[in-house]
Amino acid sequence: MVVEKKYIVKKILITGGAGFIGSHVVRLFVNKYPAYHIYNLDALTYAGNLENLKDVESKENYTFLHGNITDEAYINSIFDKYRFDDVIHLAAESHVDRSITDPLAFAKTNILGTMILLNGFKELHKSNWVNKRFYHVSTDEVYGSLGETGLFEETTSYDPNSPYSASKASSDHFVRAYGETYGMPYVITNCSNNYGQQQFPEKLIPLFINNILNDKALPVYGDGNYTRDWLYVIDHAIAIDLVFHKGKNHETYNIGGFNEWKNIDLVKLLCQQMDQKLGRASGTSEKLITYVKDRPGHDLRYAIDASKINKELGWSPTVTFEQGLSETIDWYLSNEDWLNNVTSGNYQNYYKSQYQ
Repeated sequence: MVVEKKYIVKKILITGGAGFIGSHVVRLFVNKYPAYHIYNLDALTYAGNLENLKDVESKENYTFLHGNITDEAYINSIFDKYRFDDVIHLAAESHVDRSITDPLAFAKTNILGTMILLNGFKELHKSNWVNKRFYHVSTDEVYGSLGETGLFEETTSYDPNSPYSASKASSDHFVRAYGETYGMPYVITNCSNNYGQQQFPEKLIPLFINNILNDKALPVYGDGNYTRDWLYVIDHAIAIDLVFHKGKNHETYNIGGFNEWKNIDLVKLLCQQMDQKLGRASGTSEKLITYVKDRPGHDLRYAIDASKINKELGWSPTVTFEQGLSETIDWYLSNEDWLNNVTSGNYQNYYKSQYQ
């Protein structure tokens, strides 16, 4: 019996699809749009983990591509071979602390890598841009730091303070420049701090969950009053889906969780929820909080005004921060093997066993 292949109407390249946010976007698109073929391009550096996508790796409309966005010859070859209709670009070096230690790596990936993708997309389609789109996923950190009041809007001037945010700001500018110069259809979203399942434990929430499980110190920068808006990763993936399909070309949309938390208040809430879920006496985890020397260029406060995407596209978060945090903790407690694999480096063996 001959099995007919499903009709594919779009071929979409998602970069960084084995990473934290990217894997949630890949899963959503593969499952929700069987007529789209999703190509997941990832270099599988330390934060890329194909175990995040075990549930979709055998789907007909999914292909994994192992490569680096800074490899121009490779990028040009896959554009030529697969002829992608659209790009959703999430691949990036994304940790501020790492950018302070190795700023050049951030410039290479976030600036040069983005330009190589833009150029490959431009050369593939020339000026035939009908039903094509380059979607660039960026950060609220490009806007710099806020005082005690005010919100980042799409029209806020860029004022990056770390090598990470400077590299992302530059990549945003290049996307807009290709739009203006070559007529390339693009959209950009700038999001707040993401949290949720399958986040690499260098970031605050999974790091502290792991440290509490192992009775290690919870290092809080400065006085703990740094303030961030927090966005549940599943809500972010839903927003990306919405902007990709319904966002206007050459527009920017801010995506935020409509909530602000001082770091110390967040850590205390996390400690309370962990104590409850682990059956420990109240206040046990809080004893692990340790104040450490502040990092250079640390922005005091980020807060996003997400009213544009809310009003124009009808997006809003599906969970409160307390609910999202509880679901996140539950996932890590139910997936300690994943956490152990990641912290030990064993997760990198998965690629070797599956793809080599």
